[in-house]
Amino acid sequence: MNELIAVIIFIVIFIIFNNLNTKIRRLEKEISDLNDKISRAGDESETVQKKTPTEKTFTQQQAEPQQTNKNIQHNEEIPTPADKDRLTPVFDFLKQNVLTIIGIFTLVLGIGYFVKYAIDKNWIGEAARAGIGFCTGAGIIIIGYFIRKNYTTFSSIITGGGIAVLYFTATIAFREYHLFTQNTAFATTVLITAVSIVLSYYYKSQVLIIFSLIGGFTAPLMISTGHSNYLFLFIYLTLLNIGMLAASFLQHWKSVGWTAYIFTTCYLFYWTHKSPELLNITFYMISYAVFYIFALHDYIRKKALSSSDIAILVLTNFSSILGLIYTFNTLKYEPPIIFPLVFAAINAVLFFREYGKKDFGIAYSVFAGLVTSLITAAVAIQFKTHLITSIWAIETTLLLFIWKKTGHKIFRIFFYILFPLVITAQLVTWTAYFGTKDLAIIFNSPFITSSFTIVSIIINLYLLRNTEKESQNKDLNFFEDLSTVISYGVIYITFLLEITYHISEMHWAAITSVGLLFSIFYIFILLLLRKPLNIRNNIQNILIYLLFILIIITIAVPTPSVVTAILSKKLAPGFYLLHLLQWIPFTYVCFKIIPSSEFHKREISYWLLSLTLIIFTSCELHHTYVLMISNNIPQSYEADKHFNILYLPIIWTILASIFIYTGLKKNIREYNKIGFTLVGLMVLKLYGYDVWQMDNISRISAFLVLGIILLLSSFAFQRLKNLIRDMMDKKDKNEEAADHPSG
Repeated sequence: MNELIAVIIFIVIFIIFNNLNTKIRRLEKEISDLNDKISRAGDESETVQKKTPTEKTFTQQQAEPQQTNKNIQHNEEIPTPADKDRLTPVFDFLKQNVLTIIGIFTLVLGIGYFVKYAIDKNWIGEAARAGIGFCTGAGIIIIGYFIRKNYTTFSSIITGGGIAVLYFTATIAFREYHLFTQNTAFATTVLITAVSIVLSYYYKSQVLIIFSLIGGFTAPLMISTGHSNYLFLFIYLTLLNIGMLAASFLQHWKSVGWTAYIFTTCYLFYWTHKSPELLNITFYMISYAVFYIFALHDYIRKKALSSSDIAILVLTNFSSILGLIYTFNTLKYEPPIIFPLVFAAINAVLFFREYGKKDFGIAYSVFAGLVTSLITAAVAIQFKTHLITSIWAIETTLLLFIWKKTGHKIFRIFFYILFPLVITAQLVTWTAYFGTKDLAIIFNSPFITSSFTIVSIIINLYLLRNTEKESQNKDLNFFEDLSTVISYGVIYITFLLEITYHISEMHWAAITSVGLLFSIFYIFILLLLRKPLNIRNNIQNILIYLLFILIIITIAVPTPSVVTAILSKKLAPGFYLLHLLQWIPFTYVCFKIIPSSEFHKREISYWLLSLTLIIFTSCELHHTYVLMISNNIPQSYEADKHFNILYLPIIWTILASIFIYTGLKKNIREYNKIGFTLVGLMVLKLYGYDVWQMDNISRISAFLVLGIILLLSSFAFQRLKNLIRDMMDKKDKNEEAADHPSG
């Protein structure tokens, strides 16, 4: 009784909806006719009232719209059909059919809950439950068939819902109720898939065939018993893919191929990981052929490649290589590079075809990029690099290259999606340095793999540098800047890990000192190449700040420990000379790079530069003095105390005098402030601490030297001040003489 009431309610709702929809369509037509009548009446009225314009008025009225159009073209870029958002049709479809989609799923759930309620009440048995499910699915499909002419999209969606009901009913009947065997269940799902594909072609509905393919690809999962028969499974998937290929060629449905590719690749990867065997290779090659032909559909018919075609070409080549090489490596077969070379040869045929026609368009660039990338991948595999890292790195470069050649922004977006995966894979590659012993210098797997990533990154940086900035798209610019920073970071970490790995047996101070020294020179190289690398001024300033901070850290933290290690015979004395190389980048940056940069636009820059010079000079002389005077660690304590009390005030006084003199000469007030601040610190240190630690002779010497230096500095200051004053007085007299010439 309840079932009959539910059916009656459903039929009534459908009749009401159909009548309401018919009335709405009639009203829309009447409104449209009324608008046409009003528009025609308005045109006739305007024609009667309009006077014949003079030639001048007519010219002005023509010129003004033209000028307006020109301004609009200059100020606002009119979007072309090529620039139209690719997701707009999807969103339009969802907006127009969201209620239909929700409704069909709600209906399926309602039927499911009704059947569950009937089961709980023991109204129907297991066979009857399955029968209700099959009948319900078939009924929904029949309703969709009868309303297909007036409601095309709606009929496609509810037909898809009916197919889903059939799939789930077959699955439950096999897995839960055990009403038939696995072979019967599989035959049933295959029959449902075949019927749904025929209906899709008959309705010419892309939505319906996607429903059908999803059901077809998930059918093996629905009827699985846990005992895998991969040969049977992939024969079935191959037949399904061939049907997909035929449907895509007949109706030109791109989404069909993408759906099949995603499911097939997931199945292949799972099989390869679970049970690698030679049979994998056969189905990888078959799938490669199917999806390669699918990707070349437009190329064969129209001699053109869309962004979707290029994307599936790239993915098909590299996903196939990934699975095939993994199979070969797991089974210990050689040589694995045969697959990328075979794929490179296949793409080379089309590349030379384009070259022979002298057609250097998009297809030529794509096939050239594929051939180059596949050969590069073969080299990476031959050198036993980490497969995923190398292939993904090469693929990022290929995506960026294709974007630059074709202008399809989808490849740039794919680059930003794949780039984080490359970085993640590179992080995994670096872990090989930890816990591994006796790696060869340079010619080791982690470094060679990282080298391929670095080469890819360098090419990416070049392509990004030569790519026109999209000033209106701040998000893409942000990701571009972020990927550039991360790229420089990957290069830095790669060399840093290689260096520190091979000196890991040395004293910790030596390792830290070498690491910081490498960091200083890495930043120095970036500053030297700032113009070729197109590094902006604000980034240059940040690099200079970072360089100075690293110099301060190096001279203040690990270097004292290096001195201690040398005195305790844990390091050779010559090692101390290594860190003196810091003076090269520091001196060059101060005299060559800073004067031509915007470093001094901020007052804090003067203070950071001066602080670096003070600490660098003071600590360097301190460490050198301790090494020259001391033979062991106890003697170094006395030398350290003697230097801080006697020589450090003298050094600070000399530096303060230099700052004051430079500030006066170049009229830079900050240097004057720094000089006088340093003098104040030195005087406080001298009178507050040092004089109480000195003997009489040292105390007298310090006061005498300090007094002489202060007097000389004062004399120089007074002389320079008088010189400037005389120059200004002379300038004023000359100006007065010019204003009042003698008679």
